[in-house]
Amino acid sequence: MGSIFNTLNIGYSGLSAAQLGVSTTSHNITNAESEGYTRQRVVTAASTPVYSATGNIGNGTSVMDIARIFDNFIYDRYTDLSADKEYSDFTQSTLEEISTYFPEIDEVGIKSNLKEYYKMWQSFSDNPDNDAIKLALAKQAETLTGSISTTQNKIMTLQSSLNEQLQTSVSEVNVLAKELSQINISISTAEAGGAFTANDLRDKRNSIELNLSKLIGSNAINGQIESNMSVDSSSNENSGSYTLSVNGFNIVDGGTFHPIHISSANNSNGFYELSYERQDAVLIPMDKSITSGKIGAILALRGNEISDNSAGVPSNGTLQKVIDQMDAFAATLIESTNNIYASSHTTRMESKTVDFEEAAPLLNTSLNLKAGSFDILIYDIDGNVAARRTINIDSKTSMSGVAGSNSIQGQIEAQSDDNSDGNANNDIDNYIEYNWATYPDGKNAVEFVMDASSAAKGYSFSIEDKLTSNDFNSGSNFAGALGMNNFFDGDSAKNINLNYKLRDNPTNITAGKIPATGDNTLALDMIQQQFETYDFSVGNAVYNSTMYGMFDVVATEVGVITNDAVLSNQTVTAQFNATKLEYSSVSKVSIDEELTNLIKYQTSYGAASKIITTVDQMMQTLLGLKQ
Repeated sequence: MGSIFNTLNIGYSGLSAAQLGVSTTSHNITNAESEGYTRQRVVTAASTPVYSATGNIGNGTSVMDIARIFDNFIYDRYTDLSADKEYSDFTQSTLEEISTYFPEIDEVGIKSNLKEYYKMWQSFSDNPDNDAIKLALAKQAETLTGSISTTQNKIMTLQSSLNEQLQTSVSEVNVLAKELSQINISISTAEAGGAFTANDLRDKRNSIELNLSKLIGSNAINGQIESNMSVDSSSNENSGSYTLSVNGFNIVDGGTFHPIHISSANNSNGFYELSYERQDAVLIPMDKSITSGKIGAILALRGNEISDNSAGVPSNGTLQKVIDQMDAFAATLIESTNNIYASSHTTRMESKTVDFEEAAPLLNTSLNLKAGSFDILIYDIDGNVAARRTINIDSKTSMSGVAGSNSIQGQIEAQSDDNSDGNANNDIDNYIEYNWATYPDGKNAVEFVMDASSAAKGYSFSIEDKLTSNDFNSGSNFAGALGMNNFFDGDSAKNINLNYKLRDNPTNITAGKIPATGDNTLALDMIQQQFETYDFSVGNAVYNSTMYGMFDVVATEVGVITNDAVLSNQTVTAQFNATKLEYSSVSKVSIDEELTNLIKYQTSYGAASKIITTVDQMMQTLLGLKQ
């Protein structure tokens, strides 16, 4: 039979439950704007009744748990889409920045400068001996090369910036993952025995999981998911062993943390590579395994495969592709222009430095040479051809060799009657001296020099590619590939520039091939160059196009991938917003709902207090009867 004191305990249990409800509701209200906080609810149930002859008498209420309203299924979708959105946002912002480097739609930039450059050659061909036009041509050439190198340097700087952001982001991942492992230990300790749920610690863990997903696209696997219908129809929690992985690489195993290693020690350009350390201390490359989150976007943009050759740059990646395309455009412009300009008369030609040996077959080197031939021409002081010899290049041709051998030197120094006049003293071997130089850094170069006595008499020479068709691209490209008698210096978009001698004295620019006043044949070839098609090699792809066409490929591709990134981001953002709204409707705090609960618990507390006062009056009555 229930006693009056039992009734007093019932009132007390109601007071305690209501007070705990007020505290939990207050906790929800004060954390309504806290990032990662999940609303909580007090779970109560009727206490075990008192058994008596008259029946089971109620024994008040018991607080079973303070549970958080959390749907693990929605949360998993939310974290996955958070990673996708971070990837998409970062990709879009980066590509929008790079697209500003190509303002071709406004008729400014590299293409506009290229058009003006060829217009200056047209003006020069009309006035081949005008020094003022030479100065203007040199200035326009510097403007063109400056815009190319500036654009390329901006792209490469952006790529380097991504590389530095990669290091920062990986460091942040390691810090968060280590903190996550420590929180797992705290949760296991707090929930030992299975009595209560460590709500705030789980919130903190989920918040870290979300940040890691945004950074690296990680996924948390945490045992079995259990429904909690007594709290909310959408509420469920996972429990059991905990693992956080990135495409199979376990970064966190319960309370154990496995850091991601990042190093640029083996790369001459400072590009970082990522690896995962197994339990046996073996490092496994993981750059290709990270395809989501901010780090995934950085690797996709920068490139996640570092080439094994001496270049030490990524062999893939959105930005690297643009860099490679710009290099192909610039290198072809440099080589084709220099190949044409080598046909201008001079007394000395010196190649760029090369990294192959003099006896190496030329077609096996990295030079952009083709099987074919070129002519060496000797001009007298009046511009007449005094001698001509064809130099052939095949699979066995090297730079140096004995006279008469299948080498460039051997063919130049061969005893041959070039003029078919029976005179052995007016042939190419009598005019041209071949020299092979080796520098202290191990690199080499070749030079062709007019014999001093012949130069004193006004003789000069030039190199003309022998074309197998009317196309400028059908020759051997010997002078262009080696950089003989350059108009442009450099070998890429980064270092392209007007030849240093022509920068110092632009009046040395020549419009003709022969040493005669009024000759404009070279300038006419330069004008024609803009209409010629060349092979632009970008990795395994080859674009056969004009100079304008190749640059259009670069600018158009930047525009297309930027537009695709914008459209993709719009789709991802719509999906993310819908899932975030769904997640918020389940787990986020509603101030209106909490205020309603506060009133409910306040009323409950008042009602429980009434029980206490009623029991007190009953006790006073009982004690009064005794008196």
